[in-house]
Amino acid sequence: MKLKNIFSLFTISLLIVACSQNPFTGKKTLALIPNSQIFPMALQQYKQFLSENKVVKNTPEANKVTNIGQKIAVAAERYLNAVGYPGYLKDYKWEYNLVDDPAVNAWVMPGGKVVVYTGILPVTQTDAALAAVMGHEVAHALANHGQQRMSAAQLQMLGAVAGNVAFSKDPKKQKVFNDAYGIGSTVGVMLPFSRKHESEADRIGLTLMAIAGYDPVEAGNLWVRMSQQGGQKPPEILSTHPSDETRINNIKKWIPEAKAEARKFGVTKFIRN
Repeated sequence: MKLKNIFSLFTISLLIVACSQNPFTGKKTLALIPNSQIFPMALQQYKQFLSENKVVKNTPEANKVTNIGQKIAVAAERYLNAVGYPGYLKDYKWEYNLVDDPAVNAWVMPGGKVVVYTGILPVTQTDAALAAVMGHEVAHALANHGQQRMSAAQLQMLGAVAGNVAFSKDPKKQKVFNDAYGIGSTVGVMLPFSRKHESEADRIGLTLMAIAGYDPVEAGNLWVRMSQQGGQKPPEILSTHPSDETRINNIKKWIPEAKAEARKFGVTKFIRN
């Protein structure tokens, strides 16, 4: 099998294997591993992480993280019920924790386990900007991005195995394949796949924060501040995330859409502070 054919086979497999549906986009998504397996594993890892780190409890900041997260989850349920997905959240058990860590970061595990680091709070500055962060993370969980990444990684591994079997009788060609496949499948497939998820979470998150009553304009302001944090960042093509410029431009473009969705739920005034 020629190298280009193996790349094509992997790419086609990545695109056509679809066992689930994104309720926000209506598109089919990769779901080789069921959530019934993923959610318990994620919960175990989440508990282990919390046991090994300093969780901030019963402070104004910790309570704010929980309260905003709960409002975002309620907004998500309202939206999903309205678009014909009642019961979609039955297996999600939302949990929000503030962790004492200077990293400017937040993340979510499948099933709704969210962590916000204290280091991001000086950048968020406002409740609405924190809602943008929470909306983004909740969106990752709702769109099953963790499930999709695990599924894509399995397909990437299968592609590598197929290539090595195809060139097993020619070690030189096998080495060429491994070098090319490693770079090609990562830069050409996996990284764009990840960037797509980040943009999708930004867009869904804007809608959720708006339905929860927070001004999506603050999401754009947040990313302006994030872009000013400094530090070396890889070119977008080599990154798991879109560039700051791309994110800011996309968010500005999607703000009217998010507000229009919120108006369908009777939300006409938005919190900006």
